[in-house]
Order: sequence, then structure tokens, then C-alpha cells
Amino acid sequence: MNNEPDWLNEFTSVYQKLNTDNLALLNSIYHQEITFIDPIHEIKGLDELQQYFQGLYQNLESCQFIISEVISQPNQAAIYWKMTYQHPKLNKGNEVSVFGSSHLKAKEGKVIYHRDFLDLGSMLYEQLPVLGKVIRLIKSKAAK
Repeated sequence: MNNEPDWLNEFTSVYQKLNTDNLALLNSIYHQEITFIDPIHEIKGLDELQQYFQGLYQNLESCQFIISEVISQPNQAAIYWKMTYQHPKLNKGNEVSVFGSSHLKAKEGKVIYHRDFLDLGSMLYEQLPVLGKVIRLIKSKAAK
């Protein structure tokens, strides 16, 4: 039996089926006053978050989240996930997988704070043709 709070069960359920056709589902999991932070942006408010997600998903051929672990309390949680996506201009159009985690806080049964922690290099920069080669070279030299 799942002992997670209802808001968290709904959140993980929505994220594992989220795609360009059902972004309206964000309304069911996020509070109107959501603060969303990732390595690139800090967004305040549900309307701005909807616009951000529409922009993110617009050019993706696919995007899937697999949630591997959840650590929760009644009004906050940490989730660990793998995101696999395809973008025609990144990694020659092939799938890219990135591991990350999110810190969530709930208010009134919805997520009011969402902060993502992930390696932006492996998600984005390393997937660009020229910059990716430079970053991989730097990483290989740093490992020696």
C-alpha cells in the first residue's frame, strides 16, 4: 500500500504521463502561487509555469519521466527521477537521458514549491555538436 500523501501521488502520476497534449494537467498538481526553480529559470505563478512548459515541450519529439524513488513527509518530498527526451537539434536527434531530483513543498493539496536539481551539462550542453565535444574533452582531462 502506498503511504504517500494524496498531493504527491497525484504529482507523480501526472509527471509520468505528461506530454505536449496534456499540459493542462499541470493545473491539477500546482498551486496558483507556485515557485518553480530549475538550473536555468525561476518562475512564479501557475500561468507563467504553463507558458514555460509549453515552450519546453513545443520542440521535443518525446519526453518521459520515470520516478525511481520518493522520500516524503506530509507537506514536502524529495523525488528522484530519470528524464528521457528527444530533440531534433540535440544529440543528433537521438534520445538523451538525464538523472535528477526535485524538492517539493505542498500547500492546500497542491505543489507550491518545486526545485529541480540536475546536471545541465549532460542534459543540454554536452548534446550540442561543438560545445559537447569541448565539454567531454574537459571532463576527460579533469578525470586524469
